[in-house]
Amino acid sequence: MALLVHPDVATLTALQTAMCQNDIVTIVARDLPTALLAMTQHYFDLAIVASRIREEGDGWPVAAVLRLIFPQSLLAVITPQTDVLTMKSAINSGINEVFESSRAAQDIAGEVIAALNKVTSHPNKAVQ
Repeated sequence: MALLVHPDVATLTALQTAMCQNDIVTIVARDLPTALLAMTQHYFDLAIVASRIREEGDGWPVAAVLRLIFPQSLLAVITPQTDVLTMKSAINSGINEVFESSRAAQDIAGEVIAALNKVTSHPNKAVQ
């Protein structure tokens, strides 16, 4: 199951369509309260979050909370640029993938799905 958090309906639709074509159930949120509610109601193996949901940078704390709640999930953030500060935020939030918002949503979804398939095809064999 995937959580998609983005304020733009067109981007959400494109991401959701790509996920559904790969048999991934999606929950979509366009705002912070909806995203937080979804986190309390579902378990997510994957999340794609915009770095800007309503205000600049408010997506980073959402991604960080997702990492705390779902430590094994694959997390990706869509951001306007991938500069040093962006990469610092990604590292501090435990993000797996960072994508520039100029990229097509279908391309982002394709790369995230490929990364998810790679992770699930090679499970961790460490003794817990």
